[in-house]
Amino acid sequence: MIKTLIVDDERLARAELKRLLAAHSQINIVAEAASVAEARNALETLDIDLIFLDIQMPEVTGLEFAAELQPHLQFVFCTAFHSYALDAFALNALDYLVKPLDPTRLASTVQRFIQRGNHQTAAHNVNYLPEQHGLLLKFGELNRIVRLCEISRFESIGNHSAVYTPYGKSFLLSSLSRIESRLDPQYFFKSSRADIIRIDQISQLEPGIAAGTMLAVLQDGSQVEVSRRQLQTLKQRFSGF
Repeated sequence: MIKTLIVDDERLARAELKRLLAAHSQINIVAEAASVAEARNALETLDIDLIFLDIQMPEVTGLEFAAELQPHLQFVFCTAFHSYALDAFALNALDYLVKPLDPTRLASTVQRFIQRGNHQTAAHNVNYLPEQHGLLLKFGELNRIVRLCEISRFESIGNHSAVYTPYGKSFLLSSLSRIESRLDPQYFFKSSRADIIRIDQISQLEPGIAAGTMLAVLQDGSQVEVSRRQLQTLKQRFSGF
């Protein structure tokens, strides 16, 4: 069974998609979400294989949400607009369906997912990079190999990620979620949607600007926000008793 999440702020749109998906016995709709916040909660508590996702939603758009998803999660955009197709496929969407949904087109999308075999999620085949793995990074005119153990932070900047090292800042053409999937959580921690920090680089925690947040002060003196959502998890990492 393909464990499926539907994300759309319009109740009638969710109901119509559920009706169409009922014709596919392989699809098991395990959750619905009327917002990205509800979708995030569903992903934290449920094992999801496939997401059907609207684009224009309040507060956080479907495109912004898709950019933060783990690489193994497959998603299909369902929208009333043609104009976002290029952005959608740049995010590696499985498909881009325009409302009102065509049942034949939807069936083709479901079949494509089945053929890819992606309902056997990558979570069962975790392959973290070793600490001594080297990344070839560019610093001005110099190309340098930097080991993972030397990197203090990754920061999401558009469709790139900044890499902070003892030699300065460089950039990778990779999303933060894809980088996170290869990093051992024993050493790295995603402090917010925009940052991954090396745990042994944290020297102290200070109150943040927004209520309920904190700043992780790294050994080089830089400060990185820790979101309310991630704060308790980080505190637990430093509690051994």
